[in-house]
Amino acid sequence: MTVEKLSLREYYGKTLVQLGGENKDIVVLDADLSSSTKTSLFGKEFPDRFFNMGVSEQDLMGTAAGLAAGGKIPFVSTFSIFASGRAWEQIRQSICYPQQNVKIVTTHGGITVGPDGPTHQALEDISLMRSIPSMKVIVPSDAHETVAAIKAVLDFNGPVFIRLSREKFPVIFDETKTFKLGNADVLKKGADLTIIACGLMVHTALEAAGELEKEGISIGVINMSSIKPLDRSAILAAARETGAIVTAEEHSIIGGLGSAVTELTSENIPVPVVRVGVRDVFCSSGTAEELLACYNLDKNAIITAAHRALELKKQRRV
Repeated sequence: MTVEKLSLREYYGKTLVQLGGENKDIVVLDADLSSSTKTSLFGKEFPDRFFNMGVSEQDLMGTAAGLAAGGKIPFVSTFSIFASGRAWEQIRQSICYPQQNVKIVTTHGGITVGPDGPTHQALEDISLMRSIPSMKVIVPSDAHETVAAIKAVLDFNGPVFIRLSREKFPVIFDETKTFKLGNADVLKKGADLTIIACGLMVHTALEAAGELEKEGISIGVINMSSIKPLDRSAILAAARETGAIVTAEEHSIIGGLGSAVTELTSENIPVPVVRVGVRDVFCSSGTAEELLACYNLDKNAIITAAHRALELKKQRRV
């Protein structure tokens, strides 16, 4: 069966053009990567509201903060590694501390940037952004959720970080998809274990759930695209109802979705949580498919993690 795949960054660029025609206060800034981030589409349509800041990510964020202070709504884009790493201080001091209305939308998150290698693979970006007070963090699971998230954050007053990809993602939702900060999508209810995933790993989680159900295991799947704020009620309900959780993310297991879920459950409803993600290493170059398999970000890794979580759950009952 062929799975339809769509580009999140292409849909982001097209959505910017649509919103730019509706709202004259929207401005877009990029750091010499607009052909990759697809903000070039906005630049062609609205050249007077598009600013290429060059290879100067700190200036990119500082300028966006100034434009926001003047009443504009800046959408700022570059590769995720450069936004979260090079410009972390400017994001913290100039955007988040004064709570400026800046939307940081990055592309090339995770290891699926592939041949660009470890210098361009953002595996710490979610962790870096969710640790800053007042920052909201979103990791859409497909192109249609990307569109919904971009439209939703336009109506939210404050700093937001949205992490997109280089690779196309399998389609999960249709064009009617809506998005609300702090709300998860319970894609599937289960009785034995819940998989909580974000980004590309949501589709992989659904595949793993299908295989596990062939073994007679009842699996729930939650799309946790809103990393901060979390949907606390959905996570705690899953912990209460299934008693075991697996998290899956294209990110380090340190500081991302897995950490957020573990922090919440450990303080409220302690249950086994097994994290699927990159295990505190720098990754190598390769195709997206090769890297996902090499670093255990595939269906089989989630299945293995599920069996481990179920065993831990069983031991707790002995």
